[in-house]
Amino acid sequence: MAYPQTDVQTLQMSFEDFLKYDEHTCAEWINGEVIPMSPASGRHQNVSGFLESILRIYVESKNLGLIRSAPFLMRLNKNKAREPDLLFLSNAHQDRLLPTYLDGVADLVIEIISPESIGRVRNDKFSEYEQAGILEYWLIDPIRKQAAFYQLENSHYHIIDIHDGVYHSKVLTDFQLKESWLWQDPLPNVLDILKHLNIL
Repeated sequence: MAYPQTDVQTLQMSFEDFLKYDEHTCAEWINGEVIPMSPASGRHQNVSGFLESILRIYVESKNLGLIRSAPFLMRLNKNKAREPDLLFLSNAHQDRLLPTYLDGVADLVIEIISPESIGRVRNDKFSEYEQAGILEYWLIDPIRKQAAFYQLENSHYHIIDIHDGVYHSKVLTDFQLKESWLWQDPLPNVLDILKHLNIL
């Protein structure tokens, strides 16, 4: 049973009850409160789908771990569970994967910014992901056509400069992402990207 949006805005519950909450509702759980997510735009969905496609095939072909896309919860600690747009979990951390959520942090988290989420992903989630020890955090802004790539060093995020327009992932072995791919309209053909990455 789905809860009406008006009820969700003030809904409070335990994490155990939240896990029983309607699985088709996009929401996060922060300090016992259900935080609803706004519907994603078409561009947001396109960029998310593009990244999921190339990352999933890349990760599976290299046997690196697995990719999960929203809606899928990642429990950061006893008080917070976030729902990233995309996450990568390495083989070394598969014990964190439970049937309905990730009990612990992913190795890589990707958030795609929408107008209503700017403050949440740039401030709240940035701080939470850093404190939780997520090794890489990608922030993709399709509206401003900006991307920021952070890697964890000495418990703090450091932004990675990509002077040549290519980001080299730390946790995805040999993976390289051309930032310009993200701003193309229409987005590049996935098969062409996989050939560029020497997957096909």
